[in-house]
Amino acid sequence: MASQFNSKHGTVSKSPAELYMAFADMRAFRQMLPPDKQSCVEADYDNISATVQGFTVGVKVLERLPYSRITLCSANAPFQFNIQLFFDELPDGKTDFHIDVEAELNMMMKMMLGSRIKDGLDKIVDQLSNV
Repeated sequence: MASQFNSKHGTVSKSPAELYMAFADMRAFRQMLPPDKQSCVEADYDNISATVQGFTVGVKVLERLPYSRITLCSANAPFQFNIQLFFDELPDGKTDFHIDVEAELNMMMKMMLGSRIKDGLDKIVDQLSNV
């Protein structure tokens, strides 16, 4: 059963093109991690995977729509999911940024992870909004 999680919207003080380019290359995500965490993450331009507590979760780019949306999907993950990152231009050269996630979670996983996924998405938006 597919579960939908939508982040709040946040205003980022960068243009959609600048913000999009920061997310377009999966290697950039690895470089954002602390050095001691980078060893369990592998990335190339289109893919990233991490092994945490014995579980490997992979993400790959499904679609890049320059400067407006990036769609990611699960790859070698314990459950299926899609993530869409939206970069909507605002009149003042800033970006309205938000994230939508659709995940195939059973009832138990949804109860355990649902609020954490939503909180995590909102935290990403908050961090970018403070840049």
